[in-house]
Amino acid sequence: MSDHHDAPETPGLTIGISGPVRRSTTHRLISFGLRLHGAHTHYIRPGSKTDVSLLDGLVLSGGTHVHPNRYGQQPQVTARYDLKRDETDHRLLEQAEHLALPVLGICRGAQFINIFHGGSLCQNVTPLRMKTRHRPLLLPLQTVQLVHTSRLGRLMHSTIIGANRIHSQAIKQLGRNLKVTAVDNDLFVQAIENTGEQWLMGVQWHPEYLLYHSGHRRIFSHFVHAARARKLERLESRTTALNPQGE
Repeated sequence: MSDHHDAPETPGLTIGISGPVRRSTTHRLISFGLRLHGAHTHYIRPGSKTDVSLLDGLVLSGGTHVHPNRYGQQPQVTARYDLKRDETDHRLLEQAEHLALPVLGICRGAQFINIFHGGSLCQNVTPLRMKTRHRPLLLPLQTVQLVHTSRLGRLMHSTIIGANRIHSQAIKQLGRNLKVTAVDNDLFVQAIENTGEQWLMGVQWHPEYLLYHSGHRRIFSHFVHAARARKLERLESRTTALNPQGE
């Protein structure tokens, strides 16, 4: 499964994966998708005090719903929440933004990025679907339309892709400094990116279940490539600070 950005494992390139207390298959697949492209991974549980400055990139994985209090609403559906994880993900995003570390949000992770930037969610899209039925899909049977000039559109090499669908929530009001880069056939947001310099991407589907597909694999390879580039920038900046005269 060779991609353009494949590289031998680079010592010291560490990607943090934020998730629930118990790791599951999805987190092992995310780790595998990152290790395919030369990264080490570090799993971050709710309540962890992980020093983000020791990481080179951050993945916010899927899982329970984000509590609606985070975007000024009360719960409208019966769901499990993990307040400690919400707090942890907020702290991780704050530090990653401060350090300009690459961030990849998957499903819940994409939604949390939007909330972090002041956006909101639709708590239940199921009754709102007009052109598609809302049912869980592990296979890439959901049609997703991409903005071809976006980072995601360029790495997918196509403006229409197949994706899976597991979550019943979706981004509603878009957060600050974000742009929509993909929608489904009912025009629900399927991917977002930031408008600034930081490499930041959120996808509503689960590319870790689609690693057999080169396009979805490239999401991980481009993310690792960005983490490697940012690591080099930080090392160069540190070297210059220690030796400003270039001696």
